[in-house]
Amino acid sequence: MNKTPLAAALAILTFTLSATAADQVVAIRAGKLVDVVGGKVLPDQTILVSGERITAVGPSASTTVPAGAQVIDLSRETVLPGLIDAHVHLTGDPNLHGYRSLGVSDIRAAMYGAYAARRTLEAGFTTVRNVGASGFGDVALRDAINDGELPGPRMRVAGYAIGIQGGHCDNNLLPHDFHFTENGVADGPWAARAKVREMAKFGADTIKICASGGVLSKGDEAGAQQLTLEEMKAIVEEAHKLGRRVAAHAHGASSIRDAILAGVDSVEHASLIDDEGIRLAREKGTYLVMDIYNDDFILQEGARAGMLPESLEKERMVGQLQRDNFRKAFKAGDKMAFGTDAGVYPHGDNARQFFYMVKYGMTPMQALQAATINGADLLGWKDRVGSITPGKYADIVAVSGDPLADPAALTRVDFVMKGGAVIRSDTRK
Repeated sequence: MNKTPLAAALAILTFTLSATAADQVVAIRAGKLVDVVGGKVLPDQTILVSGERITAVGPSASTTVPAGAQVIDLSRETVLPGLIDAHVHLTGDPNLHGYRSLGVSDIRAAMYGAYAARRTLEAGFTTVRNVGASGFGDVALRDAINDGELPGPRMRVAGYAIGIQGGHCDNNLLPHDFHFTENGVADGPWAARAKVREMAKFGADTIKICASGGVLSKGDEAGAQQLTLEEMKAIVEEAHKLGRRVAAHAHGASSIRDAILAGVDSVEHASLIDDEGIRLAREKGTYLVMDIYNDDFILQEGARAGMLPESLEKERMVGQLQRDNFRKAFKAGDKMAFGTDAGVYPHGDNARQFFYMVKYGMTPMQALQAATINGADLLGWKDRVGSITPGKYADIVAVSGDPLADPAALTRVDFVMKGGAVIRSDTRK
């Protein structure tokens, strides 16, 4: 069919604008560049960016900068890939835990998520995996960011987390009179399969399950298994068939074991993992995502934030054990991805966890790799993000300190670029 003159003119205009955007080049001068793939730091590098993508990386002395390119001088900075947090809850307000959360509508939570997304991006986390939100607020947030309506990180999202009635993924704060059950509740393998299909239907690209009890839920034990092996196998089979990866909230040893045997892609928290779980995770290639910073916030600020006394007691029981087991699992060779449970603590403070990852066994480079190439692999985006490599999105962060000598330098981000667009630039003149 022949195009009308107007359609043809619009096609030419669209092509011209696209070509113009593609021809725009940005050259970033990096004093030090953290090569997370090679595990080394490269001095005096130049990164060329065209549109959203990195087109070249190399020594400044041998890299030709095209005439007319915009030059961003980060020659006094340490430059690294945009960071990845694989366990966040952007629609969760850290000041509204426990009974305080009952007054928050799904719409209000989604609006708060817009604020949290901006804070997270400005802190240097250009990609996140949001593992659970009511009302599909994370789906709406992801789509608004992708459409350019809101600033925020790239997102993988789960919608409602799937779990048993009365379990960690249910809401047990209301009395029986209300007859309320959370939307992610599913009892039995076929009901669980149906929930996976529902999450996928309404936009979830990740499936989150609650294999065990939790710290911040009412009326359960953190280490007690909830979903059965049969239920988890059904969920994983259905999710993988639909092209979705599965993240399993699991604190207790038996729930961790069964989640790994069921084929989940990652185990979240893994506080009470035992030798068998550590071995299985290594053998199956299952990622562990252990949030070993937020123990500090929960015990220091949790009561003021509305956390229940029973939650604080549960955290006292598992917090240090989780950190000790992090060290043990990493030393044994288990794969680790950076995840913090942001939303339990204030969004934007994600980088505080790097200190603890180093304290409990990682080198600073290994901690950075957990938050870059490992996170990208877990999310299924290793071809898009996670390293400063030609062809990947120009997601770039810079700090004035040396994060390989002092991980706390990552809490003081000077420069953030996402997809070639400068989000933050506080570098020294």
